[in-house]
Amino acid sequence: MRFVIVTGMSGSGKTAALKMLEDDDYFCVDNLPLELIGKFAELAGNPAQEYSKVAVGFDSRSMLRGHSVEDFFRTMKPYSYEILYLDCGDQELVRRYKATRRIHPLAGTGRIEAGIAKERKLLEPLRLRADYVIDTSDMLTRQLQQEIGHIFLENPGEGNLLLSILSFGFKFGIPSDADLVFDVRFLPNPFYVEELKHKTGNDKDVQAYVCQNGEADTFLQKLTDLLEYLIPKYELEGKRQLTIAVGCTGGKHRSVTMANRLNEYFETNGKYPVVLLHRDITR
Repeated sequence: MRFVIVTGMSGSGKTAALKMLEDDDYFCVDNLPLELIGKFAELAGNPAQEYSKVAVGFDSRSMLRGHSVEDFFRTMKPYSYEILYLDCGDQELVRRYKATRRIHPLAGTGRIEAGIAKERKLLEPLRLRADYVIDTSDMLTRQLQQEIGHIFLENPGEGNLLLSILSFGFKFGIPSDADLVFDVRFLPNPFYVEELKHKTGNDKDVQAYVCQNGEADTFLQKLTDLLEYLIPKYELEGKRQLTIAVGCTGGKHRSVTMANRLNEYFETNGKYPVVLLHRDITR
C-alpha cells in the first residue's frame, strides 16, 4: 500500500493535490483529527482491506485542536508513509487569500501575513522531513497536475528520483525550491536583437542565436557530465526529487533555451522521470 500525507501551507494547493490523487483512484481523506489519522493508517494497512493507494490531508488546523507536529510524528511512527509538502511564497499566499476572501486559519482577527508566518514556523519540521516539496507559487493547475502525476501516478513505487528542470529570470528572484542553480547569462543575449526580443527560447531562431558560438554546447556537455555524477549521489541519500534551476536575466531566452536542451537530454537518456517548467517566460 502507498500511504501519502498531503500537507503544507494553507492556500498552497493541498486540496487540489488531493483531488488529483483521488482522480487516480487514491482513497483520499482531508482534515482528519490527529487522533483518527493513526487509526485510519492502521485500518488502511490491514491486509483484509483492499486499499492500495491512500492519501490523507494534514495541516495547521490540527494545531488549533491542541496538537503539534511532534504529536503527528509520534502517531505515525509505526506506519510506513510518504510526505508531500505543498509550499508557496508569502506574497502569492496573501494574493490568493485576498482573491478568495477567505480567513487564514491561524490569522484569527489579525493580519493574513501574521497567520502565514505563524503557520510556516509550525510546519517547518514537516517540510524538513518531506519526501517531496512542490512550490506552487508560479504554477498553473495543469503544471501541478503534471508534477503530481510524475511523482505518484505514472511510476508509483519505483522510487525513481524526479527531475524538475526550471528556467527562471534572476530579476524575479531565485526559485525557493531550487536544489541546483546554474547561471547562463554568459551566453549571447537575444534581448538586444530587435527581431528576437519579443520571442522566447521556445523559438528556433532564438535557440540558434543563443547557441551560435559553441559555448552553449560546451556548457551543456559539462553540465550533463556533472549531473550524471551528482544525481546517483542524491539518490543514495534518499532524495526523491531534484529541482535544477537554469537562470538568465529575464527568464525568457537563454534560460528557456538551455532548460529545453537539458530536458531533451534527460528525456532521451530515459533514466529519470523529468518535468520541464518555464517560470518567467510570460513576464
